Amino acid sequence: MHDDIYQMYLEEVKRIPACSQKEEAALLLRVKEGDQGARKRLLEGMLHFVVELAGGYRKRGLAAGDLVQEANMALLLALDDYQEGDFREQVRVLAAERLEAAIEAQRREKQAEEEVAARVNVLKDISKMMAEELGREATLEELAGKMKMTTEEIKDIMKITLDAMSVSPEAGF
Repeated sequence: MHDDIYQMYLEEVKRIPACSQKEEAALLLRVKEGDQGARKRLLEGMLHFVVELAGGYRKRGLAAGDLVQEANMALLLALDDYQEGDFREQVRVLAAERLEAAIEAQRREKQAEEEVAARVNVLKDISKMMAEELGREATLEELAGKMKMTTEEIKDIMKITLDAMSVSPEAGF
């Protein structure tokens, strides 16, 4: 579904005439004077450039739509902060910063999810092993001791998984 939306977006962008550098310079002057029509045209006319910037970051773990969104935000921020100089270069630098940050955040999120999944699996395995050893379900405190974690950490892991994990009544669940 995300790819369909992204493709629709690309089709819409293709219909909008890109800004030439001459038009871009004229629009930037008008934007500085507060011309909202010039601002709208500049933003729309720069969409081709933004999509191209975002495309350079494909296959790095972030959905194409998210890449374009970050690059669009860079365009807006660059326009809001524009003083003098090469506007496209300012957009390029800001887009690179935002895109790299978004990719890194996605990577950290995925890594955290994988760590949580690993903890859930370890807890399941240890719980099963302890139940066999003890001849009963382990208490929350026993599981925490075995895993060298606090009871609160064990509770958090249990909340994450919707699996029916049974723990003895004295564990508080």
